[in-house]
Amino acid sequence: MIDSHCHLADDVFAPDLEAVIARARAAGLERALVILSAGDPKEAAQAARVEALWPEVRFSIGVHPHHAQQFADRPARAADLVREQCAGMAGVRAVGEIGLDYHYDFAPRDVQIEVFRAQIRLARELRLPVVIHTRDADDDTIAILREDGGGEVSGVLHCFTGGPSLARAGLDLGFYISLAGIVTFPKAADLRETVRAVPVDRLLTETDSPFLAPVPHRGTRNEPAHVARVAEALGALHGLGGDDLGRRAAANFHTLFRP
Repeated sequence: MIDSHCHLADDVFAPDLEAVIARARAAGLERALVILSAGDPKEAAQAARVEALWPEVRFSIGVHPHHAQQFADRPARAADLVREQCAGMAGVRAVGEIGLDYHYDFAPRDVQIEVFRAQIRLARELRLPVVIHTRDADDDTIAILREDGGGEVSGVLHCFTGGPSLARAGLDLGFYISLAGIVTFPKAADLRETVRAVPVDRLLTETDSPFLAPVPHRGTRNEPAHVARVAEALGALHGLGGDDLGRRAAANFHTLFRP
């Protein structure tokens, strides 16, 4: 199994990082993709520690839409920062998480859009896949992926919570659909119904830890070991055991990120 999206470089994991990684390995995880916020020195320092403890991990670096306001004066600077940090880390395999968030609107939408466009163009230049965050912004997200990706950028719709139309649009672009613990929540029946229609060869498993712990861990700090619960839930939707679904999702991860 693979956790295709986690935040192990977050401060919350600093006190017991070794134990968290040990539990992940004991749960059968081959590796994880650790998401880093571009330009954050504390995360960069912890990323080095994560890599030393778990050499199989890989990284994705990007400017999240919540932080886009920092680049309002020159959105292209966000891409420059990501490019510089990617060049200094051999384990980087993607640009992200990037995208649009119209739910919280922590940054003006026009600024979010330009920062997002700049990073999509960077991913196209670097020939790296992208990790997409989209919330209440599906139409604009898909339009930008089409326009600035130019059919050359692959990636994943991370922590997918959308409906059939977003899933189909993502699949049509060649993207993968990644599910987190939300798929295990009792009130997520609509999401589970959408996921039934996603081909197994386009699914990824993630935790988005420390957030969104799956049932039965809901309400506690999430961690990569819990991705097994996500694999079990997805397997049940597709008539597969959790281990089988986990292996297939891991193969999909390798196809996309070439770790």
